[in-house]
Amino acid sequence: MNIAVLLPNWIGDAVMATPTLRALHHRFGHHAKITGIMRPLIAQVLAGTPWLDRTIYYDHRSRNPDLKLAHVLRQLKSMPLDTMLLLPNSFRSGLMAWLSGAPRRVGYARYGRGKLLTDRLHPARHGKTWIPTSAVNYYLDLAYTMGCPPESRRPELATSAEDELRADRVWRNLDLWNASRVILLNTGSVRGSAKHWPAAYYVRLAHKLVEDPQNTVLVICGPAERQSALWIERAANHARIRSMAHQNLELGVAKACIRRSQLMVTTDSGPRHIATALDVPVVTMFGPIDPRWSETYHPQSINLLQAVSCGPCGHHVCPFEHHRCMQELSVERVYAAVNRLLHEKHQQVASAA
Repeated sequence: MNIAVLLPNWIGDAVMATPTLRALHHRFGHHAKITGIMRPLIAQVLAGTPWLDRTIYYDHRSRNPDLKLAHVLRQLKSMPLDTMLLLPNSFRSGLMAWLSGAPRRVGYARYGRGKLLTDRLHPARHGKTWIPTSAVNYYLDLAYTMGCPPESRRPELATSAEDELRADRVWRNLDLWNASRVILLNTGSVRGSAKHWPAAYYVRLAHKLVEDPQNTVLVICGPAERQSALWIERAANHARIRSMAHQNLELGVAKACIRRSQLMVTTDSGPRHIATALDVPVVTMFGPIDPRWSETYHPQSINLLQAVSCGPCGHHVCPFEHHRCMQELSVERVYAAVNRLLHEKHQQVASAA
């Protein structure tokens, strides 16, 4: 039996798909080959997890012919496929499933692709309004259609031994080996400026955090946030406030760095989901997005949402240009949430000892 799963394109969505991959593996892994179809970046996210037997790379935006639909279809037809599960909602993904020749094609009937599917689900709605549903449950409902009840809703990731060794070098370069507690600040979000918390607020938060001599603050970043991370580090001007702006890390190494931290403060972004899947305590600052869309079922997490009359609006850029939902989310409130999680973690360690 051959099953193919088309994975989401975004890091956070791919992480929230891991309970579905786990459920498929537990249900079919002994008598089926499960193939994941994904962007190369998503393969780095899932590296080290045991649920897929094969990976096919696909990115319709790439100019590389090996990542194009025609090449993917040739590989799928050579299996041949029994079932194709679509986690993205796009019409393009429905067309891929139909062209693959898979006799069973499972997905949500959205964007006019319903007739291309054999097993169609419909997202929950109230009138014309979508009911906020975590992507974790959204994907698991598809797996349930295939006879895969969830064993857990917790996202899960792993790191490789090689990436852990490379993360060791990063820790040495940043002189973090002797740090009692490393707290990560993640400033980025790729889907528009509306999710961003002001850089000056990160500086103030970092200063408050290092008032405790146990804390060292590390600002993490991808290529798009490198200048912001460097500005925060320089503006903070403190020996225990550092950034990864000078590091050029592959995603696997970044995962290993996140795993060894004690807490992350973050916007709603991919690194937030990586941290939750690696069981790192997380404080997430939400602005325009309803937290129910990305619930992670992580017991050591706090979601902060500032109540404003215009939100949560769902826009990537503030339509009113005042950005109140993030501007009014105070440093003091975030700091209190950090201390609460650190205290809870300390209590857990003490009770286990």
